[in-house]
Amino acid sequence: MLVRNGQVIGEGYHRRFGGPHAEVEALRACRASARGATAYVTLEPCCHHGKTPPCTEALIAAGIARVVAPVMDPNPAVAGRGFARLRAAGLHVDVGLLQAEALELNAPFFKLMRQRRPWVILKWAQSLDGKIATRTGDSRWITGPACRAHAHRTRGRVDAILVGVDTVLKDDPLLTCRAVLPRRVATRVVLDTHLRTPSTARLVRTARRVPTWVFCGPDACESRAARLEQAGCRVLRVPRTGHGLSLTAVLSLLGQHHMTNVLVEGGATLLGRFFDQHLFDELHVYIAPVLIGGTAALSPLHGTGVARVGQALRLPDDFRLTRLADGYFGCARVPTSPPRRRAAHPLARASSHTRPDATGPAADRLGRASDQRGPQRETPHAQR
Repeated sequence: MLVRNGQVIGEGYHRRFGGPHAEVEALRACRASARGATAYVTLEPCCHHGKTPPCTEALIAAGIARVVAPVMDPNPAVAGRGFARLRAAGLHVDVGLLQAEALELNAPFFKLMRQRRPWVILKWAQSLDGKIATRTGDSRWITGPACRAHAHRTRGRVDAILVGVDTVLKDDPLLTCRAVLPRRVATRVVLDTHLRTPSTARLVRTARRVPTWVFCGPDACESRAARLEQAGCRVLRVPRTGHGLSLTAVLSLLGQHHMTNVLVEGGATLLGRFFDQHLFDELHVYIAPVLIGGTAALSPLHGTGVARVGQALRLPDDFRLTRLADGYFGCARVPTSPPRRRAAHPLARASSHTRPDATGPAADRLGRASDQRGPQRETPHAQR
């Protein structure tokens, strides 16, 4: 936002990956000369040549007198250099305004820069009594159209949607955003230790249209891998652990490919593994006003779980349910204990909790995501 004499003269946001950043968009939208104005930004302006020229030079050339930003950019290519460049050019720079809010807004980006791993969202739909399927395995559909459309909005904003091979074999999902026009096309990721994904699976049959990655163990069958690759899938081998593929290895590879937000949709075994290993950052839970019952009916989090109630994960106090037309949506960011790694700068270590609002899905807060609609595959954070 550009302000001069107390009046807003220009606003902008990062519309698409590879396109102009918010600073440049605001300058282009100016209704008057920006000379002498103050620029309010959500992150330190970039000072390097990536997909676009540096925003610092655009601000300097426009005659901006002051820049107000909440935090430094943790990207090693920036990390304070943008502020230094602006100050060297004579601009007044203030840092720290609304810092907590900015850290929350940009939390997925900060995690990618700090840990080189994506922000992980666990998502499931359940009945009021906590079941995700009946005793026969039937789960279509526990929630109604409004809840499913709401969940599809999140699919249309993340970089990857991840499931286990059992979900592929049982449900034959497409894992695409169909209820609304997506803002990016998420890569579909399957964890399949022994490459049991069949050629007839809809994921495989559509792999040339929608990016599809299959992670397998180091000793998985070569001919099965070749079959999937010929169909358009990408097969990646990662180490195995005692309970399946190494989730940390999978997340690290996704981070290396600049994926900022990953949505884990199940099944219960995979969700339980992420829960047991504390490898998630946010929960999206859809609750339908129905009762299923049954000892053998599935619950959402398999695995080991906690031994005592005192060890249970306590959600933040501001967690609340949002009423949808045919159910409820619960969302919360969770406190995590990330592996010890040196952060790009101190602000990158700050933790945050979500403050869910009732006006839209939590996916609206997925970092500095691009807002362009259409088949955009990459994350805008790759070069930011």
